[in-house]
Amino acid sequence: MTHTEAARPPEASPAEVAKTPAREWFVRFAFGAGVSALAGISSEVWGPKVGGLFLAFPAILLASLTLVAKDEGAHQAREDARGAALGAAGLIGFALVVATTARHWPVWLTLVTATLAWLSISGTAYLITAVLHRTREN
Repeated sequence: MTHTEAARPPEASPAEVAKTPAREWFVRFAFGAGVSALAGISSEVWGPKVGGLFLAFPAILLASLTLVAKDEGAHQAREDARGAALGAAGLIGFALVVATTARHWPVWLTLVTATLAWLSISGTAYLITAVLHRTREN
């Protein structure tokens, strides 16, 4: 994959999803379930602040990146990790909006605003990286 291809907007491809072997789906879901269970147990034993740290862990990212690197190469795994980082930046914005508005605004308004913050932050970060990729190529 070239840098130009990496800078293209994301697209859905159901045919690609169908090509993923069942074993890989199992690994991803099992890893995610394991991390979620660990978060629940940690919350019960040490309280919600510790359990929340595990919920913030991207449960299936490591398993997914490992499988992508094996099947599609290190470059594609790096691109997937980059996309996850951009999404995580938006998630931080989502969390900040919820934390500052949830007690003062109606739930629907909080969630709509937080979602718009996530989309804006992640989308802007994506556009910046796409421009930087194009600049590097020229």
